[in-house]
Amino acid sequence: MSKSIEGIVPVMLTPFTDDNQIDYPGLARLIDWYLAKGVDALFAVCQSSEMQFLTLEERVELAEFVVKQVAGRVPVIASGHISDDINDQISELSAMAKTGADALVLVTNHLDPKNQGSEVFFATLDKLLSALPASMPLGLYECPAPYRRLLTDDELTYCANSGRFVVLKDVSCDLETVTRRVKRVANTPLNIINANAAIAYPAMQAGSKGFSGVFTNFHPELYSWLYHKAATQPELADELAIFLSLGAVTETLGYPKNAKIYHQRLGTFDSEFCRVNKDNVLEKFWGLTVLLDQIHSGTALWQKKIAAV
Repeated sequence: MSKSIEGIVPVMLTPFTDDNQIDYPGLARLIDWYLAKGVDALFAVCQSSEMQFLTLEERVELAEFVVKQVAGRVPVIASGHISDDINDQISELSAMAKTGADALVLVTNHLDPKNQGSEVFFATLDKLLSALPASMPLGLYECPAPYRRLLTDDELTYCANSGRFVVLKDVSCDLETVTRRVKRVANTPLNIINANAAIAYPAMQAGSKGFSGVFTNFHPELYSWLYHKAATQPELADELAIFLSLGAVTETLGYPKNAKIYHQRLGTFDSEFCRVNKDNVLEKFWGLTVLLDQIHSGTALWQKKIAAV
């Protein structure tokens, strides 16, 4: 039986050295940081991991390392799905399926690369389902790059009723859509996990099975309290949800490099090097240094608040 994927699921960063190699000692410390914060699962080799800028060998090696380092303490899901050509998709996903991850995540825009509609989506999906091991639990990810391809209701229902899908990382950023989707997948193995911080708390209240947004790289423990404990302190939860929503706006200021700078300051790893972002983001976004300081101090304040209750 596959493990249930729910709760707080960080979209993992990939630390690099200054000479553009994957920093595996730094990645090991990052994994330990996530786990110490009480996360429920980890999403490896995703967009935050800069998967579009990793070779297939690097994607496979990265997933294998995360699985080995986690050692069963929480479920690990992984994607690495970056190709449009169906033969390339089969090759890369078949390789990723052998890494030991608890679920293999398909990116919806690669199931319909030119946004032609459900006919193409279903044709591609069925070819992949036939090629991948039937015992491999699957997920879906509405990754915004190269374009955000949201599932239709019929596509979601088909995947949920297939019995092979255990999670959707929902990137609709729309509470009404999340709520409708939660109802459509009821009594199936598929969990809806919202990725948008602005609706994180109301989505949880509507039945979203957790949160998997980029600010799980800054303060996953606060989202964890919101998911697991908010019912005990609803007024405090409302206040925390506002802090989390406003803090997450910083994503627009050079993510994922700003998250790497944050961890560099924490001592998690040494370099802020990104393959996806070559900018000096502290120089480009004038207020970013102050914002990162405020996120750090605000997180510490909220840690004290929730510890007190």
